[in-house]
Amino acid sequence: MKFTLGSSAFALCTLFVLTSVGCSSDGSDEVSANTGGAGGFSSGGGASTGGAVASGGVSSGGVASMGGAVTGAGGGPSGGTYGTGGAGGIVSGGATASGGALFTGGTSSVTGGAPATGGAVNTGGAQNTGGTGGATSGVGFVGQHGALRVSGKHVVDAQGQTIQLRGMSLFWSQWTTFDLPATVDQLVDDWKATLVRVPLGVDGDDGYLTNASENEGRVTAVVDRAVQRGLYAIIDWHDSHAESHQSQSVDFFTRMAKKYGSSPGVVFEIYNEPLALGWPSVKSYAEPVIAAIRGAGAKNLVIVGTPNWSQDVDVAAKSPITTDTNLAYTLHFYAATHHQSLRDKATSAINAGLPLFVTEWGTCEASGNGNVDSNETKTWLGFLSQNQISWANWSLNDKAESCSALTPSAGTSGPWSGGDLTTSGALVKPLIP
Repeated sequence: MKFTLGSSAFALCTLFVLTSVGCSSDGSDEVSANTGGAGGFSSGGGASTGGAVASGGVSSGGVASMGGAVTGAGGGPSGGTYGTGGAGGIVSGGATASGGALFTGGTSSVTGGAPATGGAVNTGGAQNTGGTGGATSGVGFVGQHGALRVSGKHVVDAQGQTIQLRGMSLFWSQWTTFDLPATVDQLVDDWKATLVRVPLGVDGDDGYLTNASENEGRVTAVVDRAVQRGLYAIIDWHDSHAESHQSQSVDFFTRMAKKYGSSPGVVFEIYNEPLALGWPSVKSYAEPVIAAIRGAGAKNLVIVGTPNWSQDVDVAAKSPITTDTNLAYTLHFYAATHHQSLRDKATSAINAGLPLFVTEWGTCEASGNGNVDSNETKTWLGFLSQNQISWANWSLNDKAESCSALTPSAGTSGPWSGGDLTTSGALVKPLIP
């Protein structure tokens, strides 16, 4: 299968045949997976699933094939089980607070009766890194809420209030021009986001495995600015074969833990989307990486990918990682492909007590192209708000595909509005505050 970006293409390792997922993903990549016996893999620049999936930064030619197939998601390898069920949940423009009240406040919602502010926001000082509890101080939204931690099935802030973050994911580090401090400023000042996801493109042309220093520098430039602005930032090991790169991951996250262990707004996502890898193997990869992060002294929230393009959260819920407690688990979806059956899997995991975090989702098909489904998008976001699950939309990028939020002519500096926004961007931007 191939990844394509512009005129460059590179071969990916293999095409996996799965029974419950297809491939997808983030930005500029793509893998295709044939699932449920549905369809073959077709590439039209990107991988397509057939459940084939072409996603993200690669142009995808095929579309996810139904018939039980699961396709991945927007641009990179992501994907998962694919449900054709009807729409469910509620439609939300803001966030439904699970504590009973609705807090939109121009930012993400916090439950428990009232937004936890920890007192006034001190915009003159640095962020308080004080562990996982107690009062907070510092700048921006992170200054109000402090370090994230897991409590039961929820991610909570430093005061123990359930919190829902909402924002955007950037594109693969080697294929984006939006890895700029100015991008962070636009997300904070104009989009009113409380979260940015920063993918480290691990494999692929000119990725971290072949150009470590440049890609790491691109990621840290964005994260450093997010820390300065009080925006929560996810450092994403954007890889679909991380089990083959465990030593590199341990090395990278050890450095990131030392650098950002005192920054309460930084979150470590250690595996974007496992492909044809069973949950025991994902755990075997994840546990040493988590141990390395903790060994470097960082208590930051860690997010672990789940099998089948981070769709099989119900499988992870049956045997969660027990070597660490401050862990959330990844759920990915693309609204025009993944419907009620995937929400049912998520509900099963939530009922089992598994804390979920949607680090990537798209408004369109899992190929990263095709129809932008506004109704399913709102149904999904209603479901996430109802369950207070944080999310990052794929992607703040200008590639000519449906999941991009910006048009190719938008420019990198912003502000972006009107004709700068794609159909997806115009749909998502008002749903963030």
